[in-house]
Amino acid sequence: MAHSPVTREDVESLPTVGARSPVERARLGMYAAIGASVGAVPLPWVPDSLVRRVRGAVVHDVAVRHGLSLAPEAREVLSEPAGPDGPRGLLAQTARFLGLRFATRALTRVGPVRLVWPVRNAFRTYVLGHLFDRYLELGRTERAVRIDADEARLVRQAIDGALARALTVVAPPTEEPTVIDDQRDAMTAFVDGMLGLAAGVPGRLVGRLDAAFDDLLAHGHG
Repeated sequence: MAHSPVTREDVESLPTVGARSPVERARLGMYAAIGASVGAVPLPWVPDSLVRRVRGAVVHDVAVRHGLSLAPEAREVLSEPAGPDGPRGLLAQTARFLGLRFATRALTRVGPVRLVWPVRNAFRTYVLGHLFDRYLELGRTERAVRIDADEARLVRQAIDGALARALTVVAPPTEEPTVIDDQRDAMTAFVDGMLGLAAGVPGRLVGRLDAAFDDLLAHGHG
């Protein structure tokens, strides 16, 4: 039996249990760290299964903090590591795992490739939580409390598209603070500047992701 959409009016009479707030960056960072750790399991299908669990927990956590719920199909769309239409069968996941293992072994001579997959899982887990949170905070126009699979698919496509476009999108410039009464010598100022530039990379990347994501939500995924 089909369930009718749950609207905000349906829950207006419920008692208030406290203000809802967007998920904190530190919380997303912990999910990202967990996402990185699950990539170390050397068995086919197990990493995908664990990553799916972590990603599902992230989107559930974010939705709850906005006073919303996820339909099971919506959680599945958002949490699937291979994308909303990615391989879900055991054979497909095993083949993808073996392909990644072969690629990893082939590239071990050119650098610490063993770190690539955990870092990739951590990054994509953080981005999923961050952009889903951004959508619920700034971009969602639906009034239903329950997020369905169609809405989740649109969000997932925008998230994946933002990842692909983050390096080419034009983002608003970041304003840097002005140094007052600078007492550093030239070399110290130069080294500080280089280190500060490196430290600002994650923030600038997140800014590009936000800009790409907002553009995709506003103008579609074509």
